[in-house]
Amino acid sequence: MAVDADLQKILDMIKAADRPAYKDIPVAEARAGYQVTVGLFDPDGEEIHHREDRTIPGPGGDIPIRVYWPRQAADRELGVFIYLHGGGFVIGDLDTHDHLCRRLANRGDCIVVSVHYRLAPEHPFPAAGEDCITAMNWCAANGAELGGDPTRLAIGGDSAGGNLSAVCALEARDKGGPDLALQMLIYPGVAADANSASHGEFAEGYLLTGENIAWFWEQYAGGQDLTANPAFAPLIAADHSGLAPAEIIVGGYDPLRDEGIAYGETLRAAGVAANVVNYEGAIHAFMQFYGASQACREAVDHCGAVLKRALST
Repeated sequence: MAVDADLQKILDMIKAADRPAYKDIPVAEARAGYQVTVGLFDPDGEEIHHREDRTIPGPGGDIPIRVYWPRQAADRELGVFIYLHGGGFVIGDLDTHDHLCRRLANRGDCIVVSVHYRLAPEHPFPAAGEDCITAMNWCAANGAELGGDPTRLAIGGDSAGGNLSAVCALEARDKGGPDLALQMLIYPGVAADANSASHGEFAEGYLLTGENIAWFWEQYAGGQDLTANPAFAPLIAADHSGLAPAEIIVGGYDPLRDEGIAYGETLRAAGVAANVVNYEGAIHAFMQFYGASQACREAVDHCGAVLKRALST
């Protein structure tokens, strides 16, 4: 199947803009450009009952979080979904994923806690993972203070955030909790290398380029060799049994497609319930293009329904 027509229009617009590769511009400029791109294709958010910015204590200082409530609810009525934003460990933040988190809270009928972990290159591996694990444990201990039910806890994220969500699920299993109802991995980067067929086939022309992937990894690694470290590449963990059930979203024209599919197969082989949904005409980051893509709207609705089932009483 061809690239989805809506998404092809987005690709054509980005190509016409002729933007430089991330490696050729300052990090601050890359971050600002990402925010502009998201705003261009999803300019209008939707109403949410309440949104609040907070900080929680972290290993490297306070961690900013943004909490979303879909409605007024009785004490412990709503489950809690921890959201870890994408952006290659370098360029995302609470604002780039604000509209997506609003929609997931509304459709999932759950409290969403969006986490702004420390970014590379200022804070290379393992800073991001440490912050996300800290936030996960904080939500388990303090979810009731938010009005949620901390015994109904899920974690998820897109791209780099999908990687970090898988890392958190491994940590939760290995450290005896918290008990996660779901790990939602949206086009996650979980492999230790870029040797898959999809990395080769879609290295150019589909938004996320091979060149930019290499640059993201370089910033995140900070000179370390992480290729044998499952906290960088969850796919290479020695044991995937006993992990939280997984919902994995991939795009047919995404360089990360094959590793997302492989992770689902690996989880199932280890006895973990894992559902993989391949939006065959989709590109990387398509779930942030709600205002311009029907495929995005369908995927957001799907993820919201999955969350609602996983976190229902």
